[in-house]
Amino acid sequence: MTHWLRYAVLGLLLGTAFAATAIDALPFKNSAQEVRFQNLTRQLRCLVCQNEDLADSNAKLAQDLRLVIFQQMQAGRSDAQIKQWLVDRYSDYVLYKPPLKPSNYALWFGPFVVLLLGALGVVIYLRRRAQPLMASAPDEEEDW
Repeated sequence: MTHWLRYAVLGLLLGTAFAATAIDALPFKNSAQEVRFQNLTRQLRCLVCQNEDLADSNAKLAQDLRLVIFQQMQAGRSDAQIKQWLVDRYSDYVLYKPPLKPSNYALWFGPFVVLLLGALGVVIYLRRRAQPLMASAPDEEEDW
């Protein structure tokens, strides 16, 4: 019985190891090209996972996009050309650091505006709450 358990655990460990390494087996020309590929895919967002980069995503679309990026690199396209190709098809959302332009001001400045409005709301609330206490406090001169 313990032999079967050992084999089962060994099989599970080997299976997870192979699954983790079988994401992309692309034939890079050299290590510099592989580093360039990894850097580029870390700058791009998985459109399915949304909060994960293309390098780490296991989604089918991410696998397809990694293959397209690899093919474009093999064709001699620069990183900027590859990014522009993806932006043309998927908009600025595919970039982890989208450029600052009017169409995405809400993305860049929205969190700060919400934070400022929240702080303003707290200040107004605290001032209104403190005013009735000050108005209802008795005058010391009237008591004497």
